[in-house]
Amino acid sequence: MAAIGIDYGTSNSEVVYFDGQQHHFVKLDPSLEAANKIRSSVFIYYTGELPRPPIPMIEAKVAQLKRAISDKIDKAKDGYYEAQEPREQQIFSDRIGNLRTELHNLPALQERAIELLLEDMTVQDLSLQQLVETGEFAFGEEGFRRYLKTPEKGRLIYSPKNFLGANLVAGQHQAFVGLIAKQLEFFRVSAEQQLGKSVDSAVIGRPVRFHGTRGQEGNNQAIDIMTQAANLAGFNKVEFLEEPIAAAYKIERTLDKQTNVLVVDIGGGTTDICCIKLSPEKSQNLDRQQDVMSVTGTRLGGMECDKNLIIKSISPTMGQGLLMHNGLPVPPAYFSDMCAVDDIPRLNRFFSEEYWLEIANTKSLVKEPALLSRLQEVQEEKLSARLVNSSRLAKELLSTKDEITLPLHYIEDDYEVNLNVAELKRSMQTWLTRVKNLVTECLQNSSEPPEMLFITGGMSLSPIVTKELLDMLPNLPLMQGDAFNSVCEGLGIQAAKLT
Repeated sequence: MAAIGIDYGTSNSEVVYFDGQQHHFVKLDPSLEAANKIRSSVFIYYTGELPRPPIPMIEAKVAQLKRAISDKIDKAKDGYYEAQEPREQQIFSDRIGNLRTELHNLPALQERAIELLLEDMTVQDLSLQQLVETGEFAFGEEGFRRYLKTPEKGRLIYSPKNFLGANLVAGQHQAFVGLIAKQLEFFRVSAEQQLGKSVDSAVIGRPVRFHGTRGQEGNNQAIDIMTQAANLAGFNKVEFLEEPIAAAYKIERTLDKQTNVLVVDIGGGTTDICCIKLSPEKSQNLDRQQDVMSVTGTRLGGMECDKNLIIKSISPTMGQGLLMHNGLPVPPAYFSDMCAVDDIPRLNRFFSEEYWLEIANTKSLVKEPALLSRLQEVQEEKLSARLVNSSRLAKELLSTKDEITLPLHYIEDDYEVNLNVAELKRSMQTWLTRVKNLVTECLQNSSEPPEMLFITGGMSLSPIVTKELLDMLPNLPLMQGDAFNSVCEGLGIQAAKLT
């Protein structure tokens, strides 16, 4: 039996097995050059007909059919009382009898209701729970390509991790258990096939605070969902380790003496920071909580930068800031709702017909409706996830280039937006201030000052982020390390201790 480390991230996920000497990364997405990394997004889709409509929808449609039949009965009664001849009265009497039989034939009404609903029903009408229970799953680039090709055939959950600490409505808790179980099972089976041995245990990375507004209650809910999902996925034993501490375990193996290290882990959905005592002599110990001097974190990751770049630099080319005839600006909520890929209820509302009509009405009230047509195209074709992904690519390109031209031809032919580093930095300022406040909080809570700084996570590759942190902490030498793999390798090291 083997134990693996799972870095279940907001944007990407990784799986690693540590044999005591070497890390073995599990290939998860063969379509990528870095095949050990896979998008965390999931596309749930249907190749054929949609499943039976949800019971509440059927009941509502049956009630509608019954009202229509009752109206016909009332009209037939009026005809009966107005009829002058017995033969005419008999015709209406027979009609009333037939209609009453139809009214009370519940199985036939339900069958008719389902037939009518399936004619107009779309994937968006299905609850997440029903999608998880009846749909097919595609992970990584395969899922994203399916989504780009046929968004109407399914639903893309851009970042399941972002919902785990949120206020979930009825049915969503178990829906996320089932969804994440599918992912974890895929990870486990992939590991078993490549390692040639059974995998029954895992150490899964977790943020200090999960995305959400419910504090410790949200954290407990997230761990409960992940635990249930891991058990459902075939893991007999699962433990959780805070991500910055996992990264610390990885770099500990490079040290030759005890060192206090400040670890700043900035991922796609969260920023997590710890100040920890590291020592080669303690690297084999299973429990290291006594060495953690301070740990803090919040839902403040790179995805916020992606959305901020859209709001600050792309949305103005889509109508943001235009004035209507009454002198008021186009509602800014249009553009923040457009980017809400980590908020299912909000995004569903943005994709609704009512929202389309609202944008259409606003178009008639501005001097440049063509700009708002781009927003309406994103709304109508459900392109929010694709736009946020384009913004992420732009952010990454601007890490090595001063300016780029971002093609958005899937929204409008020849639609391109010029972006530069200054705009990116401006869009990141509020976010950077919050990150630095989090660093300050961690330092203030630590019993001892750090002697070294280690930055990890996808956002550590941004020169803007690195410069801000080095300017803030000029006296701390920077440890060089792997921006993407440190957390997962640390999880693998911890997992090896379980066996």
